[in-house]
Parts: sequence; structure tokens; C-alpha cells
Amino acid sequence: MALELPLRYRHWIYVWIPLAAGAMWFSTLLAMLIVWLASGRPKYPSQDGKIAYISDVGASNLKPLFVTGCAITGVGFILTLITERLLRHTGRLMPNQRKRELVLSYLAIVGSIIGAVGLLFLSIFDTKRFSRAHRVFLLIFMLGVALSAIFTILQYRYVSKDYHGLKALKRAYIVKAVIATTLILCAIAFGIALYQAQDVGAILEWIIAFGFTFYLLSFHYDLRLSKNVERGQLKAYKHGLNHSYSPNGTGTHTDMTQLV
Repeated sequence: MALELPLRYRHWIYVWIPLAAGAMWFSTLLAMLIVWLASGRPKYPSQDGKIAYISDVGASNLKPLFVTGCAITGVGFILTLITERLLRHTGRLMPNQRKRELVLSYLAIVGSIIGAVGLLFLSIFDTKRFSRAHRVFLLIFMLGVALSAIFTILQYRYVSKDYHGLKALKRAYIVKAVIATTLILCAIAFGIALYQAQDVGAILEWIIAFGFTFYLLSFHYDLRLSKNVERGQLKAYKHGLNHSYSPNGTGTHTDMTQLV
């Protein structure tokens, strides 16, 4: 007889996806920053200011690391959103009450795909050899992530509004909104500084990049809400049974805030 994983551990396989993606992205950036600092802050051929951009370091002998880190991070980002959608569909996370949340969920996945493709290709088309293409893909990456974040936040906002008693959902979208708004504002400032103040732009790029790690890690909290939840258990909420539901039909209230 095959051993079945205990219910309290079944969320593990999901929560590791954003953790792995975030760790990969953070480690890649940290390694590149350390190498640049340890090398005496050299000025790369593609570098204009005193402070190197991530793309300047990524166009050097660290390009294989940069490409690998971007590829794994992008795939992890996409898989995280797909996993979140599947968990809502199967009732292990709060299901979407209306069609609009479902549409927003799919749009968020599309945004993540756009962002991941932009991230991969900006690392391949480095700023040293393909300056114009690199900036185009950088814009695509930022735009894709921004759209994905906006659609995700809107979806969470509507879902938490439908299930207003579940503070865990409200907490999830508020945290994402704060992180995403901060990164978007920094991205706008970065776009201006890129042509007006090179060193300021470089600092902002490092801040935005490291900040993206926190956005990825925020999904760990979201997916962890599936802890101790059976497949299909939360579908009852979709039919207005949120005040008297339990998987065994005993009428026990299921409090999602206790599942984290």
C-alpha cells in the first residue's frame, strides 16, 4: 500500500515554489553584487556611471549565472501563480466567487509569463552587446510583473471582500499592495533616473531587484493557507455555507486564520 502524505504536510510541496524562486533570485543578485564589490568596483565596458547596474555585471563573465538565475526565477514565478490558481480551483484555497476574480487570476498568470520572458531575454541580450534589445526586454519584464501584481492584488481584494470574515486573505492582498506599489513607484523613478542620473538609477535598480524577492516570498504565506485543508473543503464557501461547514458534515465553522 502506498504511503499517503499526512494532511498537515501536503502544503509543503507548494510553499517551496515561491521560496525556491525567491532564494534563487536573491542569491543571484547577492553573488553579483559581492563579486563587483570584491573586485574593487570595476567599471565595465557598458557602464556609464560610478555604480554598476545589474545588467553591467550580468554582461561580464557572470553572464551564465545571471541567465540561470533569471530563468529559474521566471519559471518559479509562473509556477507560483499557476499553483495558486489550481489550489483555488480544487478548493484548498478560497475559491473565486465571481467570474471577474477568475479572469483576474488568469490575467495575473499571463502577466507573470510576460515578465518571465522579459527577464530571461534581458539576461540573454545583455546590455554590452545588445543595448537596445536589453532595454526593451527590461521594460517588458517590469511591465509584466507590474500587471501581474495589479491583477493578483485585485483578485485577492475581491475574494477577501466576498469572505470578509477571513482576515488572512485581507492581510495577503494588503502586504502585496504595499510591496507592489513601492516597487512600481521605484520603477517609475528608475525610468527617469536612467536618462538623468546614472548612479541614482543604478541604486534604484538594485533596490527594485532585491525588492522583487519580497514579492515572491509573499506567496509563501498565501500558499500556506492550504495547510490542513482537504481537497474541495473550501468549495462550500462558494455556495454560501461559510458559517456552518466542515468536511465531515458536523457543522463546525472553519476559520482560515487558524490554518496559518
